[in-house]
Amino acid sequence: MAEKNKRRCSFCGRGENEVALLMTGMTGYICNDCVEQAHSILREEALLPKSDFDMKELPKPKEIKAFLDEYVIGQDEAKCALAVSVYNHYKRLMQRGAADDVEIEKSNIIMVGSTGTGKTLLARTIARLLKVPFTIVDATVLTEAGYVGEDIESILTRLLQVADYNVEEAERGIVFIDEIDKIARKSDNPSITRDVSGEGVQQGLLKLLEGSIVNVPPQGGRKHPEQKMIPVNTKHILFICGGAFDGIEKKIAQRMNTHVVGYDSVQNSHNIDKADMMRYITPQDLRSFGLIPEIVGRLPILTSLRPLDRVALRNILTEPKNSIIKQYVRLMEMDGVKLTFEDAALEYIVDMAIEYKLGARGLRSIVETIMMEKMFEIPSAGVKSCRISKEYARKQVEKSVALA
Repeated sequence: MAEKNKRRCSFCGRGENEVALLMTGMTGYICNDCVEQAHSILREEALLPKSDFDMKELPKPKEIKAFLDEYVIGQDEAKCALAVSVYNHYKRLMQRGAADDVEIEKSNIIMVGSTGTGKTLLARTIARLLKVPFTIVDATVLTEAGYVGEDIESILTRLLQVADYNVEEAERGIVFIDEIDKIARKSDNPSITRDVSGEGVQQGLLKLLEGSIVNVPPQGGRKHPEQKMIPVNTKHILFICGGAFDGIEKKIAQRMNTHVVGYDSVQNSHNIDKADMMRYITPQDLRSFGLIPEIVGRLPILTSLRPLDRVALRNILTEPKNSIIKQYVRLMEMDGVKLTFEDAALEYIVDMAIEYKLGARGLRSIVETIMMEKMFEIPSAGVKSCRISKEYARKQVEKSVALA
């Protein structure tokens, strides 16, 4: 024990029992705190190799959109907005530390669209292409500090984990916050109970979206005084938010009707696409829905996703690289079985998805229902081919409805 106490850091002089880790060298020792301080000094003196991007290596907005086109059907407007924002994020990272007095601010995005239109799929797809840490978090689990749920800082904990706890890499990452509409303010009326998962969470998100140094618990969960925190600067972290905002169409319609005055306005109102009111969304509608003005102001890029029509749903079944049908064909191939779907069966699946009004998610649930019995029997049946007809598809769907 006496020998252990003699081992001290050659730089700060602290003993082994006073530091978290003491590393042994040829003629001395160094503690973990001195290593971190040395790294900070090297970074400040610009002696560490920089991981800046080369403009020639960056995917251009059109290339980013082309990559998204391989996996996501339609939604060109949202793809363009996403591609431009991600490309500008790279360029902003390249400008860090430049002597130029023009500072490029980040442009956080909010994507609005009904369920099953592809918001989360767009985020997951673009994550494959990025050269920076990327994470997807769910806003529904967030609550104010001190209440049951996850603190706001847990968003950055996920980003740190993706970056292998490299703070510098995490500070240049991208975060997709899904279900942002679920933290909308519940009511404009004062209440004796706190809105701990609504407006309180929005207030906490402000410092992340705007850019500030946030103390992040490395393992997530609740914060406590004895826990060691990791400071993360969110100034250069790009935030992409997505939400269904169910019912916001009524608020858009109300706003548009208030401006219908006079003969010309009534005439122009007939040109409004009532089947896709989302295309007319404005920041004002987000405020009416329950997002506080400060949050709306920190999400300057607002884009909407179109409802999926019949043609889009039909293409989603078979066209993308990871389409639902291709996934089942591959699963059957692994058992040595050739799986085919009749065109009439595919049309029936689309009809059911339109009836259920669940978008692309409805397609998957219907195909799962149709294929469940076959996937149970075929591995033991020794067959070499399987063909799904419209009659069989209808029979399986009707059977599941009857059981429900």
